[in-house]
Amino acid sequence: MRWSTLCVCGPAQAFTAEALQKASGQPSNTGSFSGSRAGRRARCCPREVASSSDGRKLAQSSLVFQQLLDLGRTPGEDEVSEIISVGIDAWRKNPRHATSVIGSLARNQLPLTATYVLTAMRAERMKTDVFHYNAAISACEKGRQWQLALVLLSSMPDIRVIPDEISYNAAISACEKGGQWQLALGLLSSMPDMRATPDEISYNAAISACEKGGQWQLALGLLSSMPDMRLIPNEISYSAAMSACEKGGKWQLALGLLSSMPDARLIPNKISYSAAISACEKGGQWQLALGLLSCMPDMRAIPDEINYNAAISACEKGGQWQLALVLLSRMPDKRAIPNKISYNAAISACEKGGQWQLALGLLSSMPDMRVIPNEISYSAAISACEKSGQWQLALSLLSSMPDMRVIPNEISYSAAISACEKSGQWQVALDLLSSMLMMKVVPNEISYNAAIGACARRTSLAASTGSAWMDDPT
Repeated sequence: MRWSTLCVCGPAQAFTAEALQKASGQPSNTGSFSGSRAGRRARCCPREVASSSDGRKLAQSSLVFQQLLDLGRTPGEDEVSEIISVGIDAWRKNPRHATSVIGSLARNQLPLTATYVLTAMRAERMKTDVFHYNAAISACEKGRQWQLALVLLSSMPDIRVIPDEISYNAAISACEKGGQWQLALGLLSSMPDMRATPDEISYNAAISACEKGGQWQLALGLLSSMPDMRLIPNEISYSAAMSACEKGGKWQLALGLLSSMPDARLIPNKISYSAAISACEKGGQWQLALGLLSCMPDMRAIPDEINYNAAISACEKGGQWQLALVLLSRMPDKRAIPNKISYNAAISACEKGGQWQLALGLLSSMPDMRVIPNEISYSAAISACEKSGQWQLALSLLSSMPDMRVIPNEISYSAAISACEKSGQWQVALDLLSSMLMMKVVPNEISYNAAIGACARRTSLAASTGSAWMDDPT
């Protein structure tokens, strides 16, 4: 399948400050170099110092990087230009220093600064090459600025810099992180036209983009097409495809991919098993999830928190609260530290199993394990109390949430109102509904239905009491 219509490397978008600001979503801040920041500029060195070793030049580049770092995430273009002008002569003699600075900006997730550095270099008539652009596109990828990455990529041919595989891979990854699976596929399909050969990294990023976009069919299509491109899928390829199947509810396909990995001379790793276990969890296959977890050590894959969490969630959805608690208790011995997700899944398992005492016990033990409960933890515990008719405890949990710096949400309130409904506490139910509005928590359908149900119970009880009195007024 060709995606050339999505190619962004047609007419290049103007590589201007306005285009960069629009692509990055940052407010315009191109004022003059302020006096407060001027003090950070490096002073021009004497000629004898300027002609010193590369070590001195590298130190100067480090100083330039620190000054750029001090500008923060929304620098002004003029500020960046002023800093770059000081060290531009050293960069002309050794362009790798510029690449190093832009790469450091990428690691610090400063895409706008990296792009302004490129702009300043061109303004100083310094030749920019593919290494400089690759570093800047990588900064956009790490900073989740896919629009800015595409602006840079599309501008390269206009200045006679030919994008290579690294350029495209960084741009595809930027689109993947931005949820732009169509653009990711468009870039992948356009690579041969630009004489850039897709590699495993290109395909893995595109498969991940399809996974995040819920396009499991396309993800599998990309995986199956890799051998035709003389590319050997690796663990990352399979894991991304399995995650796509998991999100699409195709647990059978996920297990099929996992079982086929040894035939491809690949050993499944933690990520592979996590995707497969999660697929079983979403498919209601708790037995298979536990089977996968238990066989991981035999495949030299030590289960971690993510694997255990997926298995506990599978037990929770399968109504296996006992097994969920067993898994939770085993985690420390297996060097897997339980986290919020672990406890929340276990509390939900107890809630579904009608084990309100155990649910409250887990909630109260979380701080001792250095795990701070969140609104999901409390909502699950309140629901456990609701299902067991413990409306007083449900209200107590709801009222204690602010003390734990947890803000009740519509789920927490709805569970508490439902607890009052089942216990005939219609007045309390209405009070809770009113307090939701005061706390700026928007009631949902469950909240209103529970409150209406509480009032209906009261009306029904009053009617039956009145009828009994009329039959026997004595």
